[in-house]
Amino acid sequence: MLELNKRDPDRSGTDAGPPVPAPDTGTGTPGDRVPQRPYLIAAAALCALYFLYSCLQYSHFGSPSWDLGIFEQEVRSYAALNAPVVDIKGPGYLILGDHFSPAVALLVPLYWIWPSALALLFAQAALFAASAVVVGRTTQQLLGGRSGLCATVAYGLSWGLQEAVKSDFHEIAFAVPLLALVCRALLTRRWTAAVLWSLPLVLVKEDLGATVAVVGFLLFLYGRRLQGALLAAFGVLAFVLTVFVLIPAASSQGTYDYWKKIDRNGEQDVAPLDSLLGILDSAVKVEMLVFLVGITAFMALRSPLALLVLPTIGWRLLSQDPNHWGMVWHYSAILMPVLFLAMADGVRRSRGSSRPWLVSYAKVAVPVATAIAVALTQHLPLRELLRPESYRTDARTLAAREALEAVPEGASVETDITLMAHLTGDRTVYWIGGAPGTAPDIVAVNLDFSWSQPIEDPVAYARQLHPEARYRLKHRSGPFVVLERTSPAPADPGKGRRP
Repeated sequence: MLELNKRDPDRSGTDAGPPVPAPDTGTGTPGDRVPQRPYLIAAAALCALYFLYSCLQYSHFGSPSWDLGIFEQEVRSYAALNAPVVDIKGPGYLILGDHFSPAVALLVPLYWIWPSALALLFAQAALFAASAVVVGRTTQQLLGGRSGLCATVAYGLSWGLQEAVKSDFHEIAFAVPLLALVCRALLTRRWTAAVLWSLPLVLVKEDLGATVAVVGFLLFLYGRRLQGALLAAFGVLAFVLTVFVLIPAASSQGTYDYWKKIDRNGEQDVAPLDSLLGILDSAVKVEMLVFLVGITAFMALRSPLALLVLPTIGWRLLSQDPNHWGMVWHYSAILMPVLFLAMADGVRRSRGSSRPWLVSYAKVAVPVATAIAVALTQHLPLRELLRPESYRTDARTLAAREALEAVPEGASVETDITLMAHLTGDRTVYWIGGAPGTAPDIVAVNLDFSWSQPIEDPVAYARQLHPEARYRLKHRSGPFVVLERTSPAPADPGKGRRP
Protein backbone atom coordinates (compact mmCIF):
# COMPACT_ATOMS: atom_id res chain seq x y z
CA MET A 1 0.00 0.00 0.00
CA LEU A 2 2.87 2.41 0.67
CA GLU A 3 4.02 4.29 -2.40
CA LEU A 4 7.22 6.26 -2.85
CA ASN A 5 8.05 8.79 -5.52
CA LYS A 6 10.90 7.08 -7.33
CA ARG A 7 12.61 10.21 -8.57
CA ASP A 8 13.50 13.42 -6.83
CA PRO A 9 12.54 16.60 -8.75
CA ASP A 10 15.37 18.40 -7.02
CA ARG A 11 17.82 16.01 -8.69
CA SER A 12 16.05 15.36 -11.97
CA GLY A 13 13.57 17.34 -13.94
CA THR A 14 10.69 14.92 -13.54
CA ASP A 15 8.67 13.26 -10.82
CA ALA A 16 7.20 9.80 -11.16
CA GLY A 17 4.77 10.32 -8.30
CA PRO A 18 1.69 12.57 -8.08
CA PRO A 19 2.38 16.31 -8.30
CA VAL A 20 3.30 18.07 -5.09
CA PRO A 21 2.41 21.75 -4.65
CA ALA A 22 5.21 24.21 -4.09
CA PRO A 23 6.14 24.73 -0.46
CA ASP A 24 4.01 27.31 1.31
CA THR A 25 6.12 30.24 2.38
CA GLY A 26 3.43 31.88 4.46
CA THR A 27 2.36 34.32 1.76
CA GLY A 28 1.36 31.67 -0.73
CA THR A 29 1.56 31.66 -4.48
CA PRO A 30 -1.15 32.70 -6.96
CA GLY A 31 -3.85 30.05 -6.95
CA ASP A 32 -2.26 28.21 -4.05
CA ARG A 33 -2.67 30.61 -1.15
CA VAL A 34 -3.32 28.96 2.22
CA PRO A 35 -5.00 31.41 4.59
CA GLN A 36 -3.77 31.59 8.16
CA ARG A 37 -6.71 33.19 9.98
CA PRO A 38 -9.15 30.22 9.90
CA TYR A 39 -6.46 27.92 11.25
CA LEU A 40 -5.41 30.33 13.97
CA ILE A 41 -9.04 30.62 15.06
CA ALA A 42 -9.39 26.82 15.04
CA ALA A 43 -6.16 26.48 17.01
CA ALA A 44 -7.34 29.02 19.59
CA ALA A 45 -10.59 27.09 19.99
CA LEU A 46 -8.75 23.78 20.38
CA CYS A 47 -6.31 25.29 22.87
CA ALA A 48 -9.25 26.62 24.89
CA LEU A 49 -10.96 23.21 24.88
CA TYR A 50 -7.81 21.35 25.91
CA PHE A 51 -6.95 23.82 28.66
CA LEU A 52 -10.51 24.03 29.93
CA TYR A 53 -10.61 20.26 30.30
CA SER A 54 -7.21 20.26 32.04
CA CYS A 55 -8.26 23.05 34.40
CA LEU A 56 -11.48 21.29 35.35
CA GLN A 57 -9.66 18.02 35.99
CA TYR A 58 -7.02 19.83 38.04
CA SER A 59 -9.52 21.86 40.05
CA HIS A 60 -11.48 18.71 40.86
CA PHE A 61 -8.32 16.91 42.02
CA GLY A 62 -8.70 14.36 39.26
CA SER A 63 -5.08 13.89 38.15
CA PRO A 64 -4.83 10.30 36.89
CA SER A 65 -1.16 9.83 37.79
CA TRP A 66 1.81 11.38 39.53
CA ASP A 67 3.29 12.72 36.28
CA LEU A 68 2.05 16.30 36.56
CA GLY A 69 3.68 16.60 39.97
CA ILE A 70 6.87 15.05 38.62
CA PHE A 71 7.12 17.47 35.72
CA GLU A 72 6.36 20.49 37.87
CA GLN A 73 9.16 19.48 40.25
CA GLU A 74 11.46 19.14 37.24
CA VAL A 75 10.55 22.53 35.80
CA ARG A 76 10.73 24.10 39.25
CA SER A 77 14.29 22.83 39.65
CA TYR A 78 15.28 24.19 36.23
CA ALA A 79 13.62 27.50 37.07
CA ALA A 80 15.77 27.77 40.20
CA LEU A 81 18.82 27.01 38.01
CA ASN A 82 19.35 23.69 39.78
CA ALA A 83 19.79 20.15 38.50
CA PRO A 84 16.39 18.56 37.69
CA VAL A 85 15.81 16.75 40.99
CA VAL A 86 12.38 15.13 41.37
CA ASP A 87 11.80 14.05 44.97
CA ILE A 88 8.54 12.34 44.02
CA LYS A 89 10.60 9.62 42.36
CA GLY A 90 12.80 9.44 45.46
CA PRO A 91 14.65 11.94 47.66
CA GLY A 92 17.28 13.66 45.52
CA TYR A 93 16.30 11.68 42.39
CA LEU A 94 17.84 13.10 39.19
CA ILE A 95 15.08 12.79 36.63
CA LEU A 96 17.47 12.56 33.66
CA GLY A 97 18.30 9.12 35.00
CA ASP A 98 14.70 8.10 34.26
CA HIS A 99 13.84 9.73 30.93
CA PHE A 100 16.14 11.94 28.89
CA SER A 101 13.97 15.00 28.23
CA PRO A 102 15.99 18.21 28.69
CA ALA A 103 13.55 19.94 26.34
CA VAL A 104 11.29 20.35 29.37
CA ALA A 105 13.61 23.18 30.45
CA LEU A 106 12.01 25.29 27.69
CA LEU A 107 9.06 25.79 30.04
CA VAL A 108 11.17 27.76 32.51
CA PRO A 109 10.32 31.27 31.18
CA LEU A 110 6.60 30.48 31.39
CA TYR A 111 7.07 29.02 34.88
CA TRP A 112 8.87 32.14 36.05
CA ILE A 113 5.77 34.10 35.08
CA TRP A 114 3.25 31.51 36.26
CA PRO A 115 4.74 29.15 38.88
CA SER A 116 1.98 26.56 38.83
CA ALA A 117 1.21 23.15 37.42
CA LEU A 118 -1.44 24.95 35.36
CA ALA A 119 1.36 26.59 33.38
CA LEU A 120 2.48 23.16 32.18
CA LEU A 121 -1.06 22.21 31.24
CA PHE A 122 -1.49 25.45 29.29
CA ALA A 123 1.81 24.91 27.48
CA GLN A 124 0.72 21.43 26.41
CA ALA A 125 -2.65 22.72 25.20
CA ALA A 126 -0.91 25.42 23.16
CA LEU A 127 1.61 23.01 21.65
CA PHE A 128 -1.12 20.57 20.62
CA ALA A 129 -3.17 23.40 19.13
CA ALA A 130 -0.14 24.73 17.23
CA SER A 131 0.37 21.30 15.68
CA ALA A 132 -3.24 21.43 14.43
CA VAL A 133 -2.37 24.56 12.43
CA VAL A 134 0.51 22.72 10.75
CA VAL A 135 -1.63 19.67 9.98
CA GLY A 136 -4.56 21.70 8.66
CA ARG A 137 -2.64 24.15 6.49
CA THR A 138 -0.46 21.41 5.03
CA THR A 139 -3.54 19.35 4.18
CA GLN A 140 -5.15 22.29 2.42
CA GLN A 141 -1.94 23.00 0.55
CA LEU A 142 -1.83 19.42 -0.68
CA LEU A 143 -5.53 18.84 -1.34
CA GLY A 144 -7.16 22.25 -1.67
CA GLY A 145 -10.79 23.07 -0.97
CA ARG A 146 -11.99 22.78 2.60
CA SER A 147 -9.97 19.69 3.32
CA GLY A 148 -7.61 21.60 5.58
CA LEU A 149 -10.26 22.73 8.04
CA CYS A 150 -11.83 19.27 8.02
CA ALA A 151 -8.44 17.76 8.81
CA THR A 152 -7.90 20.31 11.58
CA VAL A 153 -11.14 19.25 13.26
CA ALA A 154 -10.44 15.54 12.78
CA TYR A 155 -6.91 15.91 14.10
CA GLY A 156 -7.81 18.22 16.97
CA LEU A 157 -10.48 15.80 18.21
CA SER A 158 -8.42 12.66 17.60
CA TRP A 159 -8.42 10.19 20.44
CA GLY A 160 -4.64 10.28 20.73
CA LEU A 161 -4.63 13.98 21.60
CA GLN A 162 -7.71 13.82 23.81
CA GLU A 163 -6.27 10.99 25.89
CA ALA A 164 -2.99 12.88 26.21
CA VAL A 165 -4.85 15.93 27.53
CA LYS A 166 -6.61 13.70 30.05
CA SER A 167 -3.25 12.29 31.16
CA ASP A 168 -2.03 15.73 32.29
CA PHE A 169 1.31 17.06 31.08
CA HIS A 170 4.06 14.94 29.50
CA GLU A 171 7.26 15.79 27.68
CA ILE A 172 5.86 14.43 24.41
CA ALA A 173 3.93 17.69 24.10
CA PHE A 174 7.06 19.11 22.46
CA ALA A 175 7.34 16.21 20.01
CA VAL A 176 3.81 16.63 18.62
CA PRO A 177 4.36 19.97 16.78
CA LEU A 178 7.92 18.99 15.88
CA LEU A 179 6.73 15.82 14.15
CA ALA A 180 4.01 17.79 12.38
CA LEU A 181 6.68 20.14 11.04
CA VAL A 182 8.91 17.23 10.02
CA CYS A 183 6.08 15.63 8.05
CA ARG A 184 5.12 18.94 6.49
CA ALA A 185 8.70 19.47 5.33
CA LEU A 186 8.83 15.98 3.81
CA LEU A 187 5.54 16.45 1.98
CA THR A 188 6.56 19.84 0.58
CA ARG A 189 10.04 18.57 -0.30
CA ARG A 190 11.87 20.96 1.98
CA TRP A 191 14.56 18.43 2.79
CA THR A 192 16.83 20.62 4.91
CA ALA A 193 13.86 21.77 6.97
CA ALA A 194 12.93 18.12 7.58
CA VAL A 195 16.42 17.49 8.93
CA LEU A 196 16.44 20.59 11.13
CA TRP A 197 13.01 19.93 12.63
CA SER A 198 14.05 16.33 13.34
CA LEU A 199 17.18 17.13 15.34
CA PRO A 200 15.48 18.54 18.49
CA LEU A 201 13.38 15.38 18.87
CA VAL A 202 16.29 13.58 20.52
CA LEU A 203 16.10 16.11 23.37
CA VAL A 204 12.41 15.42 23.97
CA LYS A 205 12.56 11.72 24.86
CA GLU A 206 15.20 9.07 24.47
CA ASP A 207 13.24 6.72 22.19
CA LEU A 208 12.65 9.44 19.59
CA GLY A 209 16.17 8.97 18.28
CA ALA A 210 14.78 5.89 16.53
CA THR A 211 12.05 8.02 14.94
CA VAL A 212 14.70 10.47 13.72
CA ALA A 213 16.50 7.54 12.14
CA VAL A 214 13.33 6.65 10.21
CA VAL A 215 13.10 10.25 8.98
CA GLY A 216 16.61 9.76 7.62
CA PHE A 217 15.53 6.51 6.01
CA LEU A 218 12.65 8.29 4.26
CA LEU A 219 14.99 11.00 3.01
CA PHE A 220 17.26 8.30 1.64
CA LEU A 221 14.34 6.67 -0.18
CA TYR A 222 13.21 10.02 -1.57
CA GLY A 223 16.63 10.38 -3.18
CA ARG A 224 18.36 12.61 -0.63
CA ARG A 225 20.84 9.88 0.13
CA LEU A 226 23.60 11.78 1.88
CA GLN A 227 21.23 13.79 4.07
CA GLY A 228 19.19 10.69 4.80
CA ALA A 229 22.17 8.52 5.71
CA LEU A 230 23.64 11.19 7.98
CA LEU A 231 20.32 11.84 9.73
CA ALA A 232 19.66 8.12 10.19
CA ALA A 233 23.13 7.67 11.67
CA PHE A 234 22.55 10.64 13.96
CA GLY A 235 19.25 9.20 15.17
CA VAL A 236 20.74 5.80 15.93
CA LEU A 237 23.74 7.38 17.65
CA ALA A 238 21.52 9.64 19.76
CA PHE A 239 19.36 6.69 20.80
CA VAL A 240 22.37 4.58 21.77
CA LEU A 241 24.09 7.46 23.55
CA THR A 242 21.08 8.43 25.65
CA VAL A 243 19.92 4.91 26.53
CA PHE A 244 23.31 3.30 27.15
CA VAL A 245 25.40 6.24 28.38
CA LEU A 246 23.60 9.40 29.47
CA ILE A 247 20.64 7.90 31.32
CA PRO A 248 22.72 5.23 33.13
CA ALA A 249 25.22 7.95 34.12
CA ALA A 250 22.44 9.99 35.72
CA SER A 251 20.66 6.99 37.25
CA SER A 252 21.41 5.87 40.77
CA GLN A 253 21.07 2.28 39.52
CA GLY A 254 23.48 2.83 36.65
CA THR A 255 21.12 1.44 34.02
CA TYR A 256 18.16 2.28 31.81
CA ASP A 257 15.29 1.01 33.92
CA TYR A 258 12.72 0.72 31.13
CA TRP A 259 14.37 -2.31 29.55
CA LYS A 260 12.44 -4.17 32.24
CA LYS A 261 9.20 -3.25 30.49
CA ILE A 262 10.24 -5.53 27.64
CA ASP A 263 12.21 -8.34 29.27
CA ARG A 264 10.23 -8.75 32.48
CA ASN A 265 6.57 -9.50 33.15
CA GLY A 266 6.19 -8.84 36.85
CA GLU A 267 8.84 -10.99 38.49
CA GLN A 268 9.15 -13.32 35.52
CA ASP A 269 11.83 -12.93 32.84
CA VAL A 270 10.63 -12.83 29.24
CA ALA A 271 12.90 -14.05 26.46
CA PRO A 272 13.41 -11.67 23.50
CA LEU A 273 11.86 -14.19 21.11
CA ASP A 274 8.78 -14.49 23.33
CA SER A 275 8.42 -10.70 23.37
CA LEU A 276 8.65 -10.64 19.58
CA LEU A 277 6.16 -13.46 19.09
CA GLY A 278 3.76 -11.84 21.53
CA ILE A 279 3.45 -8.45 19.85
CA LEU A 280 -0.15 -9.16 18.81
CA ASP A 281 -1.12 -11.48 21.64
CA SER A 282 -3.77 -9.14 23.02
CA ALA A 283 -7.04 -7.86 21.62
CA VAL A 284 -6.18 -4.49 23.16
CA LYS A 285 -3.12 -4.23 20.91
CA VAL A 286 -5.10 -5.12 17.81
CA GLU A 287 -7.82 -2.63 18.71
CA MET A 288 -5.24 0.11 19.11
CA LEU A 289 -3.74 -0.60 15.68
CA VAL A 290 -7.14 -0.63 14.00
CA PHE A 291 -8.13 2.68 15.56
CA LEU A 292 -4.79 4.27 14.71
CA VAL A 293 -5.35 3.81 10.99
CA GLY A 294 -9.14 3.90 11.22
CA ILE A 295 -9.22 7.54 12.31
CA THR A 296 -7.62 8.45 8.99
CA ALA A 297 -10.23 6.47 7.05
CA PHE A 298 -7.31 4.07 6.43
CA MET A 299 -5.77 6.48 3.94
CA ALA A 300 -2.59 6.87 6.04
CA LEU A 301 -1.62 3.42 4.77
CA ARG A 302 -1.14 4.93 1.32
CA SER A 303 1.75 7.14 2.42
CA PRO A 304 5.40 6.36 3.24
CA LEU A 305 5.07 8.77 6.18
CA ALA A 306 3.26 5.98 8.02
CA LEU A 307 6.67 4.36 8.52
CA LEU A 308 7.41 7.04 11.13
CA VAL A 309 5.02 5.41 13.60
CA LEU A 310 6.93 2.12 13.62
CA PRO A 311 9.52 2.89 16.35
CA THR A 312 6.87 4.02 18.85
CA ILE A 313 4.44 1.26 17.92
CA GLY A 314 7.28 -1.25 18.07
CA TRP A 315 8.37 -0.64 21.66
CA ARG A 316 4.77 -0.41 22.82
CA LEU A 317 3.85 -3.78 21.32
CA LEU A 318 7.02 -5.35 22.75
CA SER A 319 6.32 -3.98 26.22
CA GLN A 320 4.94 -6.28 28.88
CA ASP A 321 3.13 -3.34 30.50
CA PRO A 322 -0.58 -3.27 29.49
CA ASN A 323 -0.61 0.51 29.96
CA HIS A 324 1.43 0.78 26.75
CA TRP A 325 -0.91 -1.22 24.58
CA GLY A 326 -4.25 0.51 24.41
CA MET A 327 -5.86 3.80 23.50
CA VAL A 328 -5.50 5.49 26.89
CA TRP A 329 -2.69 7.62 28.33
CA HIS A 330 -0.44 9.87 26.26
CA TYR A 331 1.54 7.36 24.23
CA SER A 332 -0.39 7.80 20.97
CA ALA A 333 -0.24 11.61 20.86
CA ILE A 334 3.01 11.71 18.89
CA LEU A 335 1.49 9.40 16.28
CA MET A 336 -1.41 11.73 15.50
CA PRO A 337 0.40 14.37 13.37
CA VAL A 338 2.20 11.64 11.45
CA LEU A 339 -0.97 9.70 10.70
CA PHE A 340 -3.09 12.69 9.69
CA LEU A 341 -0.45 14.12 7.38
CA ALA A 342 0.05 10.61 6.01
CA MET A 343 -3.68 10.64 5.36
CA ALA A 344 -3.35 13.88 3.37
CA ASP A 345 -0.48 12.40 1.40
CA GLY A 346 -2.43 9.17 0.87
CA VAL A 347 -5.43 11.06 -0.49
CA ARG A 348 -3.20 13.10 -2.81
CA ARG A 349 -1.58 9.95 -4.15
CA SER A 350 -4.91 8.16 -4.55
CA ARG A 351 -6.33 10.93 -6.71
CA GLY A 352 -3.97 9.85 -9.47
CA SER A 353 -4.68 6.15 -9.06
CA SER A 354 -5.72 3.98 -12.01
CA ARG A 355 -8.38 2.37 -9.81
CA PRO A 356 -11.64 4.34 -10.11
CA TRP A 357 -12.98 3.18 -6.74
CA LEU A 358 -9.88 4.49 -5.00
CA VAL A 359 -10.15 7.84 -6.75
CA SER A 360 -13.77 8.09 -5.66
CA TYR A 361 -12.96 7.14 -2.09
CA ALA A 362 -10.13 9.66 -1.93
CA LYS A 363 -12.66 12.44 -2.60
CA VAL A 364 -14.56 11.66 0.61
CA ALA A 365 -11.79 10.28 2.84
CA VAL A 366 -11.09 13.53 4.71
CA PRO A 367 -14.79 14.20 5.50
CA VAL A 368 -15.11 10.56 6.59
CA ALA A 369 -12.15 10.98 8.95
CA THR A 370 -13.76 14.13 10.34
CA ALA A 371 -17.04 12.32 10.92
CA ILE A 372 -15.18 9.49 12.69
CA ALA A 373 -13.42 11.95 14.99
CA VAL A 374 -16.65 13.75 15.89
CA ALA A 375 -18.50 10.47 16.48
CA LEU A 376 -15.74 9.07 18.70
CA THR A 377 -15.65 12.21 20.83
CA GLN A 378 -18.86 11.17 22.58
CA HIS A 379 -16.77 8.40 24.16
CA LEU A 380 -13.64 10.49 24.77
CA PRO A 381 -12.53 12.97 27.47
CA LEU A 382 -13.73 16.21 25.86
CA ARG A 383 -17.33 15.01 26.14
CA GLU A 384 -17.08 15.99 29.81
CA LEU A 385 -17.15 19.63 28.75
CA LEU A 386 -20.78 19.19 27.71
CA ARG A 387 -21.88 17.94 31.13
CA PRO A 388 -23.11 20.52 33.67
CA GLU A 389 -21.72 18.54 36.60
CA SER A 390 -18.21 19.09 35.25
CA TYR A 391 -18.47 22.73 36.30
CA ARG A 392 -19.82 22.12 39.81
CA THR A 393 -17.78 21.98 42.99
CA ASP A 394 -18.66 18.81 44.87
CA ALA A 395 -18.07 17.86 48.49
CA ARG A 396 -14.91 15.91 47.68
CA THR A 397 -13.33 18.94 46.00
CA LEU A 398 -14.17 21.17 48.97
CA ALA A 399 -12.67 18.60 51.34
CA ALA A 400 -9.49 18.42 49.26
CA ARG A 401 -9.14 22.20 49.31
CA GLU A 402 -9.47 22.23 53.08
CA ALA A 403 -6.77 19.57 53.33
CA LEU A 404 -4.46 21.69 51.16
CA GLU A 405 -4.94 24.67 53.44
CA ALA A 406 -3.86 22.52 56.38
CA VAL A 407 -0.45 21.88 54.79
CA PRO A 408 1.99 24.71 55.68
CA GLU A 409 3.70 26.48 52.84
CA GLY A 410 7.30 25.31 52.50
CA ALA A 411 6.73 22.07 54.40
CA SER A 412 7.97 18.66 53.29
CA VAL A 413 5.00 16.48 52.44
CA GLU A 414 4.48 12.82 51.68
CA THR A 415 1.27 12.25 49.77
CA ASP A 416 -0.59 10.31 47.09
CA ILE A 417 -1.63 11.32 43.59
CA THR A 418 -4.75 13.24 44.62
CA LEU A 419 -3.10 16.25 46.26
CA MET A 420 0.36 15.89 44.76
CA ALA A 421 0.26 18.32 41.83
CA HIS A 422 -1.36 20.95 44.05
CA LEU A 423 1.52 20.82 46.52
CA THR A 424 4.62 20.73 44.33
CA GLY A 425 4.64 24.46 43.60
CA ASP A 426 5.73 25.57 47.08
CA ARG A 427 6.43 22.43 49.10
CA THR A 428 8.92 19.58 48.99
CA VAL A 429 6.78 16.63 47.94
CA TYR A 430 7.45 12.90 48.20
CA TRP A 431 5.44 9.95 46.93
CA ILE A 432 3.70 8.10 49.75
CA GLY A 433 5.95 5.25 50.86
CA GLY A 434 8.72 6.40 48.53
CA ALA A 435 10.80 8.41 50.99
CA PRO A 436 11.95 6.12 53.81
CA GLY A 437 14.09 7.82 56.41
CA THR A 438 13.04 11.36 55.50
CA ALA A 439 10.38 11.84 58.21
CA PRO A 440 8.52 14.59 56.30
CA ASP A 441 6.76 17.37 58.19
CA ILE A 442 3.37 16.31 56.82
CA VAL A 443 1.77 13.08 55.65
CA ALA A 444 -1.38 13.87 53.64
CA VAL A 445 -3.53 10.93 52.58
CA ASN A 446 -6.69 10.42 50.57
CA LEU A 447 -8.27 7.43 52.28
CA ASP A 448 -10.39 6.76 49.18
CA PHE A 449 -7.30 6.38 46.98
CA SER A 450 -6.81 2.95 45.40
CA TRP A 451 -4.83 1.44 48.24
CA SER A 452 -3.98 -2.26 48.15
CA GLN A 453 -5.37 -2.40 51.69
CA PRO A 454 -7.70 0.16 53.31
CA ILE A 455 -6.03 2.51 55.79
CA GLU A 456 -7.98 2.08 59.01
CA ASP A 457 -5.68 4.06 61.32
CA PRO A 458 -3.88 6.94 59.52
CA VAL A 459 -1.64 7.74 62.50
CA ALA A 460 -0.47 4.14 62.72
CA TYR A 461 0.07 4.14 58.95
CA ALA A 462 2.33 7.21 59.22
CA ARG A 463 4.26 5.52 62.02
CA GLN A 464 4.65 2.45 59.81
CA LEU A 465 6.07 4.59 57.02
CA HIS A 466 8.42 6.46 59.37
CA PRO A 467 9.14 4.56 62.57
CA GLU A 468 11.78 7.14 63.45
CA ALA A 469 9.10 9.82 63.90
CA ARG A 470 5.72 10.40 65.55
CA TYR A 471 2.69 11.97 63.94
CA ARG A 472 -0.63 13.32 65.13
CA LEU A 473 -3.87 14.03 63.32
CA LYS A 474 -3.91 17.71 62.35
CA HIS A 475 -6.86 17.86 59.98
CA ARG A 476 -9.55 15.66 58.52
CA SER A 477 -12.11 16.59 55.89
CA GLY A 478 -14.06 13.92 54.08
CA PRO A 479 -11.62 11.21 52.97
CA PHE A 480 -8.60 13.51 53.33
CA VAL A 481 -6.34 13.23 56.35
CA VAL A 482 -3.43 15.54 57.19
CA LEU A 483 -0.93 14.25 59.76
CA GLU A 484 1.66 16.50 61.37
CA ARG A 485 5.01 15.31 62.68
CA THR A 486 5.41 15.92 66.42
CA SER A 487 8.71 14.17 67.06
CA PRO A 488 11.28 15.22 66.09
CA ALA A 489 9.72 18.67 66.25
CA PRO A 490 9.14 20.18 62.78
CA ALA A 491 11.49 22.94 61.76
CA ASP A 492 10.19 26.33 60.66
CA PRO A 493 8.91 25.58 57.11
CA GLY A 494 9.93 29.03 55.91
CA LYS A 495 13.60 28.45 56.76
CA GLY A 496 13.92 25.20 54.86
CA ARG A 497 11.80 26.19 51.95
CA ARG A 498 13.20 25.43 48.52
CA PRO A 499 13.30 28.17 45.93
